[in-house]
Amino acid sequence: MPVITLIIVIITVLTSVAAFRQRELFYRFDLSPAHIVHRKEYYRIFTHAFLHADYFHLGINMLVLYSFGSYIEQVFSQLEAAGMIFSGAFFYILLYVSSIALASISTVIRYRNNESYSAVGASGAVSAIVFTYIFFAPLEKIYFYMVLPIPGILFGILYLIYSSYMGRRKSDNINHSAHFWGAVVGFVFPILLEPSLFMVFLDKLFP
Repeated sequence: MPVITLIIVIITVLTSVAAFRQRELFYRFDLSPAHIVHRKEYYRIFTHAFLHADYFHLGINMLVLYSFGSYIEQVFSQLEAAGMIFSGAFFYILLYVSSIALASISTVIRYRNNESYSAVGASGAVSAIVFTYIFFAPLEKIYFYMVLPIPGILFGILYLIYSSYMGRRKSDNINHSAHFWGAVVGFVFPILLEPSLFMVFLDKLFP
């Protein structure tokens, strides 16, 4: 049973619903680059991932997190059992928490002087979890736009291209930059964790 993933989902649902009912929680804990840089409210780099814009935003992120996170939690447990890492639980939590912060850096830098900019959501961390899944299962099918099943590695490439393009356009209210960098963190994390795992990726990609 994916205990850690389930705990993260429960905490995120509870904090998000609380913010839906008390809107001031958004203003206190969202990703506000100007507040982070100029007021030194560094906690926002992490707390924004436990808030969401609405129930749809929350539902999609938590569904994807649970679906892919359950698999990654199991993989990390297997790596621990194989003696490749000392604690699957520790590194799974580290992946999630570090990806929240690292996925936000470019946003903080870009909007550090924009008092009106703010963002919420776990999308950066969820992207990291999805791309760690792609690392370990590059040929497994992922549903593109929840309709078309394509190999994970192809999904990953298209996702990065799309996120990069939309991030430059800045034509909507979605933080595509966090999606992009979260994905990068998720793919690179296993290699930093244990460089020999890159050969596992290649073996899965070219069986």
